Amino acid sequence: MDLEVPGNKLMKQNPYHCSVKFKVKNIMSTSHDKETVKYLVKFLRGGQAFAKLEDCIANIPPNLRGKTVENVPYSLWQLVEHIRIAQWDILDFSRNPDYKEIKWPEDYWPKHTEPKNDKEWDNSVKGIFSDLDEFIAILEAPDVDLYTPFPWGEGQNLIREAMLIANHNSHHAGQIILLRRLLGAWK
Repeated sequence: MDLEVPGNKLMKQNPYHCSVKFKVKNIMSTSHDKETVKYLVKFLRGGQAFAKLEDCIANIPPNLRGKTVENVPYSLWQLVEHIRIAQWDILDFSRNPDYKEIKWPEDYWPKHTEPKNDKEWDNSVKGIFSDLDEFIAILEAPDVDLYTPFPWGEGQNLIREAMLIANHNSHHAGQIILLRRLLGAWK
């Protein structure tokens, strides 16, 4: 008895058995990838199971940006700038075959506890969101390949880098909220 399974190769079924054998060529179709990208973008933008980064950073008074709290090893400025640097590095890695690795941890954290001025703060915040938009544009490209490792990496692929950004940003967003609470500057 022949059994037709749409989209798959036809295989013979033994009339005395209930099992069906068929070959599945590719279970990850384009529609699956589009759904995956849709959820990755939601995760990257935040607001799903955690606060949006833009809400965490919004309206931080300039006089608190460089403040430190006892037993907390960073200021709000250091967290914001660290997010920008790390996310930029992930973006650069994801799009640049000539990527040059930066040194951990010294190149990932600002040396000073406070920004030089409001412009430096504003540029850091704008950089976070413009780099995030660039990364999302890569994810949303029609021919995106989420799963094939980058030839210049060590097994990393685009879906891994997207999850890394989302995880890293949400982790530090929580630290920003905590530090803002300790400084008396959170809702």
